[in-house]
Amino acid sequence: MFTGIVTDIGIVRRLEQQGDLRAEIQCSYDVDGIDLGASICCNGVCLTVIELGEDWFAVEVSAETLSKTNLDEWGEGRRINLERALKVGDELGGHIVSGHVDGVAEVVSMEQEGDSTRVLFRAPEALSKFIAPKGSVALNGTSLTVNEVDGNVFGVNLIPHTKVVTTWGDVKTGDAINLEVDTMARYVARLQSSAS
Repeated sequence: MFTGIVTDIGIVRRLEQQGDLRAEIQCSYDVDGIDLGASICCNGVCLTVIELGEDWFAVEVSAETLSKTNLDEWGEGRRINLERALKVGDELGGHIVSGHVDGVAEVVSMEQEGDSTRVLFRAPEALSKFIAPKGSVALNGTSLTVNEVDGNVFGVNLIPHTKVVTTWGDVKTGDAINLEVDTMARYVARLQSSAS
């Protein structure tokens, strides 16, 4: 489990197709404190650490994960949002995030509003019912509050701090963004459909 509070920006240092895609990610984490088999959220995707280097960790990405996320767009040198798994007693600053991406949203517009940036996204139709104003979503692993929803288009505000400590300063219109809807919204929808 994660919180959607990004704790590092990693850099994809090497990619190699070996049946599954193997990715080495440079980070500023103390790798001596990372166990093999640990889960790290990489741009919103929970991935398992399979190898450690001096300042990097390696993960394997399955074809299934590539088909459901934006990880197929990774290239060497790409900056990505990272978060270590939540530990008992850690502060829950965002919302509960599983790292299981539901689909890919598209950035449809970006506008400055004061010091913040208003970003509109187009979600896949099947996921739009899980997105509500003032609810939470995880976008590229970042916990964000939904401002408004119009059909399958929804908006969030990015404050300057968020753009500095995550990769949101790199994002542009047309980009594909990993989207994880709020877990509680999924359960509520499931309960409602079961009651019908």
